[in-house]
Amino acid sequence: MINLISRAITHISFLMKGIQLKRFLSIVLVGFLVLTTNVAPEYNNKALREKVDAQIHQDDSQRPKTTGEWHEEARETEGSPVKRLQKIGEESAEAFKEFGSGYVEGAKETARDLQNK
Repeated sequence: MINLISRAITHISFLMKGIQLKRFLSIVLVGFLVLTTNVAPEYNNKALREKVDAQIHQDDSQRPKTTGEWHEEARETEGSPVKRLQKIGEESAEAFKEFGSGYVEGAKETARDLQNK
């Protein structure tokens, strides 16, 4: 029994001195660096946020583009489900028109590229 315990202790100490300890320490160090470093400082950049917002809202449609705008519109029309469904239908139709026009333009460009080649 004492021989078994001493072998186990010897085996554990061998593992601690070997590669496993180095791997463990490197994983702990990388984890510490990732958790304590500000990985995404661009979220605090107001100029970038305004530029992205302007790009999102570049067309003249009145339908909401962001999640926040959808939630705000839902709160405004919360009292009347019929009015809300009607507005959702109108905005969906507008979105499909925009998608369709983009699809047609892409198909035309592809056809032109094929003709040129």
